[in-house]
Amino acid sequence: MVKSMKDKIRIASGQGFFGDLLNAPYDQVTKGPVDYVVMDFLSEVTMSILQKQKQRNPRFGYARDIVTILKEILPICIEKNIKVITNAGGVNPHACAEAISEIAKKQGLNGFRIGVVIGDDILHNIDYFIKRGVDFKNTETGEEFSGVKDKITSANIYFGAFSIVDALSKGAQIVITGRTTDTGLTLAPMIYEFGWKEDDWDKLASGIIAGHIMECGGQATGGNFSADWKSVPNLAEIGFPITEAYPDGTVVITKHENTGGLVSLHTIKEQLLYEMGDPATYITPEVIADFTTIRLEDDGPNRVGMTGVKGRPRTDTYKVSMSYSDGYTAAGSLTYTWPDALEKAQAADKILRKRLENLGLHFEEIRSEFVGVNACHGHLVTIPDHVNEVVLRFGVRSKEFKSVERFGKEIAPLILTGPPSVTGFANGRPRPSEVIAFWPALMPKDVVKPTITIEQL
Repeated sequence: MVKSMKDKIRIASGQGFFGDLLNAPYDQVTKGPVDYVVMDFLSEVTMSILQKQKQRNPRFGYARDIVTILKEILPICIEKNIKVITNAGGVNPHACAEAISEIAKKQGLNGFRIGVVIGDDILHNIDYFIKRGVDFKNTETGEEFSGVKDKITSANIYFGAFSIVDALSKGAQIVITGRTTDTGLTLAPMIYEFGWKEDDWDKLASGIIAGHIMECGGQATGGNFSADWKSVPNLAEIGFPITEAYPDGTVVITKHENTGGLVSLHTIKEQLLYEMGDPATYITPEVIADFTTIRLEDDGPNRVGMTGVKGRPRTDTYKVSMSYSDGYTAAGSLTYTWPDALEKAQAADKILRKRLENLGLHFEEIRSEFVGVNACHGHLVTIPDHVNEVVLRFGVRSKEFKSVERFGKEIAPLILTGPPSVTGFANGRPRPSEVIAFWPALMPKDVVKPTITIEQL
């Protein structure tokens, strides 16, 4: 499994989500030494969107930003022998690999391998797994799967790092996966390079926590930083995080010296709290990591060391992320200006609600926000005595398409049939969009396994 034993490897974060800074991967491979670039593109809602794209066009269904990124950095990665690992494959990893192959051929690049990990997409195999005893019960609510089964729009298993390790072991310089865990992207190079075993619980846990720090890109290097955001230098040219990993499980989080942003005890601690449930039981496919055992120390400018991490044996189930169609929603906005801006917006809110009631429309939820006054903090806000302008944002959600569609036709009339001094209606009638709801479930690991294929260029 191990191709080489190194004293240290540098793993660079290149993307934290689908839509992140496109220049970040280029900076990572050009502004200092790295051995790996890992790019995370996926979220629960992204999987549903990609599934719809694939249904419209069988050549789509992956994060197409990866093509733009690799077109720029692939020659550099080949020259410097930098490996790329990404879950950009979404629900169509083979199509993603084909698109990457095409740009490589156009650039005259060859002599490397692309590994593809599939098997996580079970949308069309749900009945098969039900027959094998998988109940897909909602892990958060306990609801039975039968109530949403016919409305499922995506279903993906969270595979872990070991399938990526298999691809690396087969010589892949680029590994494309589907719904691999965010943390597994960073852990995989450590397992591969250092020869960690499947029961090296503490080392695996350390790699998982490093992956948790890396998974949101610039959020670990001063982006979205709550503690003291004004102290973060040069956010315009923020450097994404880099993990220096060592065979004993020690890691140092850093960034390239000539980039903006900040790596400090505060930025790393804040990122560690991201999406945190029980800190002593962080469950991944490879290991259960205990965040309460983490020991952080300042290792110099823009360097934070991490030691002492403990892990426990993995569970015997995979998490399954499903999405299903749950009605429709639409939202529109109008801007009211001085004088009496807030009073006008509040009056318009009441008028619109009354008109929707008079029309006999049915909604599961109606929500209005006064942007500039209380949109973020709601009833906790002390309303100011004077407001120069305020945006009324009004949204509805319903199982009925017709109710949501008709709502969209009631916003514009307020311009001439409601309070005065209104502007900001420029994008036409709000149109219904489908509501996609999340359904988390578990399934035994022994009923499914990933498949790895290798393409030689």
